Amino acid sequence: MTIRFTNLPLRGAVLALVLTAAAAPASAGPQATDTLRPGARAGRAGGQRPPGAVVAMLDAYAGSQAQQALGLDDQRAPEFLARLKTLQEARRKAQQGRLRGLQDLRRLAGDRAETQYDEGAVRERLNAIREQDEKDDADIARALSAVDEVLDVRQQARFRLFEGTIERRKLDLIMRARQAARKGAARP
Repeated sequence: MTIRFTNLPLRGAVLALVLTAAAAPASAGPQATDTLRPGARAGRAGGQRPPGAVVAMLDAYAGSQAQQALGLDDQRAPEFLARLKTLQEARRKAQQGRLRGLQDLRRLAGDRAETQYDEGAVRERLNAIREQDEKDDADIARALSAVDEVLDVRQQARFRLFEGTIERRKLDLIMRARQAARKGAARP
């Protein structure tokens, strides 16, 4: 299934999507997509959607826009979207793993380290982070190659350009949604 937002201005459509997702109550208890950060469920006020649900909606939007930007026909679109989803998941998994590794490193060697400094433990954690980064980079490269397999050379170039544009838009819209949420929370 492809969601198309072609009749709405791009920023308005995505902003409406993000604001709706951030403010609307989640339909049922904790969801499996709420994996962005530990404790995310506890920090949600008023039953707002989990951040993972918002990310999933943004990913679906990005897939729809990529399909349109690349001019994919209905025959190649499903394979492209499946491979794009795999790429998005590989990137998200890498980011989450790196954040966990850095949290461990902060716990071991940061300004507020919980235990006495242990050089061996810190070295071990640094090596683990390095190894995980290498594995994640290889996973992302494989997923990107799989996406490229269903695109011609021009579409591959357009996809790289599209990725940069959509990431900037996502960040911009997330910041706007946060600002709107703060303004809404400040109102009596």
